[in-house]
Amino acid sequence: MAAPPNSNLIEIQDEIRDDFGWKLAADLDSAKNLRWVCNEKSWSLETWNDQGRLNTQLNLQEQLISGPISILGAAAEPEDVRDAILAGHRLIVADGSVGVLIEAEYPEIAWNSLLCVVGDADGDMAHLAMAAERKIPFILHAHGDNQAEWLELLDVLHLYNTPLILTHQTPSQLAGMINPGGFTDGDRAVCFALALNVSCNQITLRGFRTDIIGRWTGATVPERKMRKLEWMSRILQIAGVEM
Repeated sequence: MAAPPNSNLIEIQDEIRDDFGWKLAADLDSAKNLRWVCNEKSWSLETWNDQGRLNTQLNLQEQLISGPISILGAAAEPEDVRDAILAGHRLIVADGSVGVLIEAEYPEIAWNSLLCVVGDADGDMAHLAMAAERKIPFILHAHGDNQAEWLELLDVLHLYNTPLILTHQTPSQLAGMINPGGFTDGDRAVCFALALNVSCNQITLRGFRTDIIGRWTGATVPERKMRKLEWMSRILQIAGVEM
């Protein structure tokens, strides 16, 4: 089962909402809507109901805790994939960063090393669809302004019967969803791994930068994105994982 989250990784979400002027109610509405849509679709995909998503979480947890992991952020490059594979690491990718696997020296080995995609559905849909078709579990996140994106991605995931876990960023306890803490896709991937009992010393970060906007970043406003990366750095410090 998931470990109790570090309360500091949850509480910082309120600070971030205040900093950007976002409303908790919007985050909560998006989360509840995502859960509702998934449960409605579960008549044809049993893996998408509450129990099915929990089973996916338990199966993924067993794989995550079994060895070293590299988490690929938005600035990941093919050499990061190569180095991770040579070190015997399995992979977690942050949303659109999954595109770097296509450029890897040995893409099939890279794909076979991928355990899950953690994101809010703003990455390149063609790249996300490649992971979905391979039935790589998606850790799909709901926040106040991404409902159109997760709706579009859900259609792709439904087509391929892709395993799914749902995350949110509210202090509420929402059945069938988890709040592992964190904010950006990259640091949330770290928080998610820690919530599934992965230890800090199992995790290596690759393609995490605070001085540039990574090329796998979804559509964004540059100035606002740089502020987001500052928050990412703070969250990683709290989590105890070094960039």
